[in-house]
Amino acid sequence: MLSKRMRTASERGASKPARPARFILAPMKLYNYFRSSASFRVRIALQLKGLAYEYVPVHLAQGEHLREAFAAVSADQLVPLLELPDGTRLSQSMAIIEYLDEAHGGVRLVPADPVARARVRALAQSIACEIHPLNNLRVLKYLSKELGVSEDVKNTWYRHWVRTGLEAFERQLAQGPAGAFCHGDSPTLADCCLVPQIFNARRFDTPLDGLPRTMAAFDACMALEAFQKAQPSACPDAQG
Repeated sequence: MLSKRMRTASERGASKPARPARFILAPMKLYNYFRSSASFRVRIALQLKGLAYEYVPVHLAQGEHLREAFAAVSADQLVPLLELPDGTRLSQSMAIIEYLDEAHGGVRLVPADPVARARVRALAQSIACEIHPLNNLRVLKYLSKELGVSEDVKNTWYRHWVRTGLEAFERQLAQGPAGAFCHGDSPTLADCCLVPQIFNARRFDTPLDGLPRTMAAFDACMALEAFQKAQPSACPDAQG
C-alpha cells in the first residue's frame, strides 16, 4: 500500500494534464515581384508591423503570373498574394494591408478615429485607384504590343497621368493636418502607397518638382529602416 506521502505525490502527478505539443506555424508567404508597386506596398506594411514572411518571387516581366503553377494559387493571376499559415490566401494590396493592420499589433497603419481613417484611405486610394491603374505593367504592355504605341508616346502617357495624379495628391496633403508623413507624424496606409508610386515615377523620369509636401513625406519614409528593407533593390529577385 502506498504511503500517504507517496499516494499524494502520485495523485498530484496524475492530475496534471499533459503539456500540449507546441506547433510552430510556417511564416506567411508573400507572392510578389520586386518592381510591382502593389507588392511593394505590402512589403512596407509587413516591415512596419514587424511580421516575418517568406518571399516568393513571381516574375511579371517574364509572364510567370500567367503560367499554370501560379494560376493554381491566384484566381486573378496578379501579385501581391498573401498566403497565411493556415493556407488562406488574400489578394489585392489594400485588402491585405488592412488585414495585417487588424489582425496584428504594433504600429497602426489605418487610424482608429473615423475622420482620420477616412482621410488616410482617401489618400491611399488617390494613388491605388486614380494613378496606379493607368500605368501598371500590363497596361503599358498593352499600349505597346496591342495598340502599337511607340516607346516615347507610351512614356509620355505614363508621365502625364502620374504627374496629374501627384498634383492632386499634393493638394490633398495641403488641405490636411501638418506632419512629417502623409497624415501626421507616423507612417500610414497612405505612405505605403505613396513610396512605391514615387519609385515608379522616378524610373520613368516623371517631373517631381513643385510637390513639397509629397516629397517631404517620401523622404521621411525613406529615412526609416522598414521602407529601406522593403524597397526593390533589397529584394532577393532584384534586377538592374
